[in-house]
Amino acid sequence: MRNSIEFEVYGKYALFTDPLTKMGGEKLSYQVPTYQSLKGIVESIYWKPTLLMVVDEVRVMNPIQMESKGIRPIEYGGGNTLANYTYLKDVRYQVKAHFIFNPHRQDMAFDRNENKHHNILKRALKAGGRRDIFLGTRECQGYVEPCVFGEGEGFYDNYEGEIHFGTMVHGINYPDETGKNQMEVRLWNPVMKNGIIQFIRPDQCTQVRKISDMASKHFDKSNTESVDELLKQLAEEVDE
Repeated sequence: MRNSIEFEVYGKYALFTDPLTKMGGEKLSYQVPTYQSLKGIVESIYWKPTLLMVVDEVRVMNPIQMESKGIRPIEYGGGNTLANYTYLKDVRYQVKAHFIFNPHRQDMAFDRNENKHHNILKRALKAGGRRDIFLGTRECQGYVEPCVFGEGEGFYDNYEGEIHFGTMVHGINYPDETGKNQMEVRLWNPVMKNGIIQFIRPDQCTQVRKISDMASKHFDKSNTESVDELLKQLAEEVDE
């Protein structure tokens, strides 16, 4: 696929929180990563407002295992609460994703250089990402590296039948991705076949709920600088 990357992400623990479990102050992970969590990982590898990152599919490489831990949540008003968080353990996934230009960010049209962004994305992936990689939440450190999607042996490769995970959060709609001045949550019903979940696109989700009003930040040449200008400034400083 055009402008695509394939990578493996792994870590000791992951917490793709089911929001229904937050009500009582405790957290339980979904059995598989959400579209939004994988999109966040791709954006930690490389992101610019010019681009929209699209996650195509994920392959579950290790068996789905869970482990509960006693956690002391941070209470800024004081207190000594103990909560149980249920994490996924020893996770490893192969991910296929690509980017398109954000049609709702006409203010970034001057930065639509497909070849440049794809090359930077691939270099950033080889370096392990531009920002820290998290598997759902801050305390679950992850690591990324390039791979060929489908290579290697996965635990569910020859699983007979389909695995249904019920209704899950697909992701969040932000104003700069939809053109609407509101934040929304998307729901869907994922199905895993032979260890692979193929994601529908955000605009294909039919279960969408409004969360709140929100406006997108505007970018233009007045508050951004081109790479050429930055390199020119750097060369002038070196000459001085």
